[in-house]
Amino acid sequence: MVAGHMDEIGFIVSEITKEGYVKFIPAGGWWGHVVLGQQFQITTKDDKSIPCVTGSKPPHILKEDEKVKVVDLKDMYVDLGVASKEAVEALGVKIGDMITPYIESRDLNDPKYLLAKALDNRIGVALALEVLDNLQHESHPNVYYGVGTVQEEVGVRGAATSAYKVNPDIGIALDVTIAHDFPGGTKETELGKGPCLMIYDSSMVGHVGLREYTINLCEELGIPYQLSYLRQGGTDAGKIHLTQTGCPSIAICLASRYIHSHTSIIHADDYENAVRLVTELLKRLDRKTVDDITYR
Repeated sequence: MVAGHMDEIGFIVSEITKEGYVKFIPAGGWWGHVVLGQQFQITTKDDKSIPCVTGSKPPHILKEDEKVKVVDLKDMYVDLGVASKEAVEALGVKIGDMITPYIESRDLNDPKYLLAKALDNRIGVALALEVLDNLQHESHPNVYYGVGTVQEEVGVRGAATSAYKVNPDIGIALDVTIAHDFPGGTKETELGKGPCLMIYDSSMVGHVGLREYTINLCEELGIPYQLSYLRQGGTDAGKIHLTQTGCPSIAICLASRYIHSHTSIIHADDYENAVRLVTELLKRLDRKTVDDITYR
């Protein structure tokens, strides 16, 4: 089972004020600093996209104590550019509607640097699909389940139910992880240096045998790789490896800058190398190899 989660972080409409502003609750982990003054869109039950922006005070009217605090999400709102609750409701907006970031995807000045809003984790879904396409033309010993999971950002929920259904022998989660190549960063993970093999996160201690097999395969094929960990946060592998009687699992992630914000950046070489790596894993993980990894 190879899984990428389809959901992204966002908000849920929780209140419409009489003045025509919309309050919200978070779906996923947000830091207040990256929310203010940003464009969003509300999706109605009729699939209409309603543009809006998060309100923010200009610095001219901020009190001294406000300048040093992160604004609490419960104190934020989105502005639809209308003057009343009735005008909001006339647009079809209701309590419970989803609010998602709005940004145009693009290549940056080096076209291998890709900018988009929801690379966490639409890129994992793209990876799973491209591997599926590769395997249509390759001989391999497996039944391959490429899964687009849901509600990863609010508790890794879809991975639990789908893994229970699939009952895999090997689990591979495809996701992003933090790129530490920003100014002052540790450089332990960098864009363009290869896919990252997760050794630990808050949802799973990565299976050592499967990780070592993957490392050996990378070195055999000349695929660059990095080792990564997260003190907070997890991936779909955290639920997959616990399904039914359990299975060896690994998270293969792309280093990404500025995740859990409107803008994130990945490197095209990391994507291509991850596709190649997962395709080769699926071709080589036969019954004997899986048994060796699982039981030795």
